[in-house]
Amino acid sequence: MHGRRAALPAVLVAGAAALILALLFAARVSHKMPDLAVYWTAAARARGAEPLYRAEDGHYQFKYLPAFAVLTAPGARVSLESAKAIWFVASVALLVALVSLSLAMLPERRKAEWVLVTLTVVVMLKFYGHELVLGQMNALFAVLVAAAAVSLKADREAAAGRLIALAIVVKPYAVIFLPWLVARRRAAAIAAAAVGAVILIALPALVYGVQGDIDLHRAWWKTVTQSTAPNLTNADNVSIAAMWAKWIGMGPAATVLTGVTSAIVLGAAIFVFVRRRTVAFPEGLEAAFLLTCIPLLSPQGWDYVFLVSTPAIMFLVNYEDRLPAFTRFAAIAALATIGLSVYDLMGRAAYGTFMALSIITICYFVVIGALCTLRARAIA
Repeated sequence: MHGRRAALPAVLVAGAAALILALLFAARVSHKMPDLAVYWTAAARARGAEPLYRAEDGHYQFKYLPAFAVLTAPGARVSLESAKAIWFVASVALLVALVSLSLAMLPERRKAEWVLVTLTVVVMLKFYGHELVLGQMNALFAVLVAAAAVSLKADREAAAGRLIALAIVVKPYAVIFLPWLVARRRAAAIAAAAVGAVILIALPALVYGVQGDIDLHRAWWKTVTQSTAPNLTNADNVSIAAMWAKWIGMGPAATVLTGVTSAIVLGAAIFVFVRRRTVAFPEGLEAAFLLTCIPLLSPQGWDYVFLVSTPAIMFLVNYEDRLPAFTRFAAIAALATIGLSVYDLMGRAAYGTFMALSIITICYFVVIGALCTLRARAIA
């Protein structure tokens, strides 16, 4: 009897949380989630061995690897409306898991857990909301990478490699983590990632045949490359390429400046890795750093993809008092700007100008600089 009474508050809290989520979904989200509709359609096509990449899909073309559609094919057995409800609840759970894993990625906790969680969520909240409304997969992707980093912390190299391979299927730009695994020179992680990647590339052949698998990957590459340029001047694109396209227009000069800026960002990643010997658990900050680079380096870097920078924000919240005065001020200002740049707060005109000027991209340059400072000072 005592055990049942002790469990009652937890049951009530869980029930209340479930009720709130159900009401939120029914009122605000159920009629949206357009990106989930793209995944569901691709899964349905994979079930019937139908072509995945179709120009007539327009803006909502499927742009993920063929293995993603094959792996998610069972999900098309339920209706799209049911899939939306299931994925909404799953996404909330993934966001909770991401924040929890971000805590685990820290080498140490210099602040109370509730402070770290609250401040990180406040900064990231608009991205979390956008993820739920769109029905996106960024939370799943970030959880896989963060779980890989935590696995490395526990010396589970093979598990980390498999998680990175799976992350590539969810979001192809996770390939940025393969050179990182190779540079670490741990055979188990490298082998697991390589084997996992080969298996996942070959997986569609079970449904489409070998030639069909090859044709699908060719169609995927064509779709990704041909749909990039039109998106660069979209206000919500926060990539480096979009920043220069918005500032000086598309053309050779923007292409060169994009290459130079991207090289500087990658150079910063190399610097962070080279200085890894000075800290006890370098993988945490390195994984957070690479996650943050993805929306900047990918030409398809929409603003909500910055959700994957949750571990990086957690690092800065945890170590802000260890930064030099100017860097600390700049980092706090950048985090405040990121968190407060909400359409409903700023209004249409101000928010449009804010995004057109790529200010959020500049804020993330500050985040990257602060992470480099932490590594340069052998803090994390």
